[in-house]
Amino acid sequence: MRSALFLILASAAMAVDVPLLKDDFSAPKMETRRASRGEWKFADNAATCTQDDELYKKHKDHGPIIFYDLAYTDAVIRFAVKPDAANKGVVFTANGAEGHVFRLVFSQAGMGVRAFPPEEKEHTSISLGNEKAAKLKVGEWTNVSVELRGTKATVKVGDFTKTYEHASLAHAKTNLSVGFSYGTVSVKELVVEK
Repeated sequence: MRSALFLILASAAMAVDVPLLKDDFSAPKMETRRASRGEWKFADNAATCTQDDELYKKHKDHGPIIFYDLAYTDAVIRFAVKPDAANKGVVFTANGAEGHVFRLVFSQAGMGVRAFPPEEKEHTSISLGNEKAAKLKVGEWTNVSVELRGTKATVKVGDFTKTYEHASLAHAKTNLSVGFSYGTVSVKELVVEK
């Protein structure tokens, strides 16, 4: 009886520690990863890409991006990002079957936080906040964490932490992405946990 109880508790403990997704970028190919709109290089446990201006125009002013196909509703997504001085923006997006659900837009001015209410006819976004204190450091790794729980999103960027709320955030998600415009950006240590 004791050994059966121990096995049940041990199994439960191990299940909690297993992430939904973990990308250490040690390999150029991963089943759930789609790196596109540029030549992504995988080295030193990071993915790095420099925007190609012709591809940017071809993709209607959308820069390089890494998508992860993953079904989730509530999750914690963590990654580190390093933009160079030519970078104008890094974007994290949680997407649902109907389109975008939640987005962080980093620029030199700080971070914009957006929700995408499904009732909007053009799937227009609304602002949940503009944070001047949440900036990515040029040439340095910045840790980013997004915890989506029901109608709330808790965002951590370096030392900055804030929780945002909107009903649309509770929608089921089908993928997530990290993309950027201009310059060179590196991404590492992407993990998604329940």
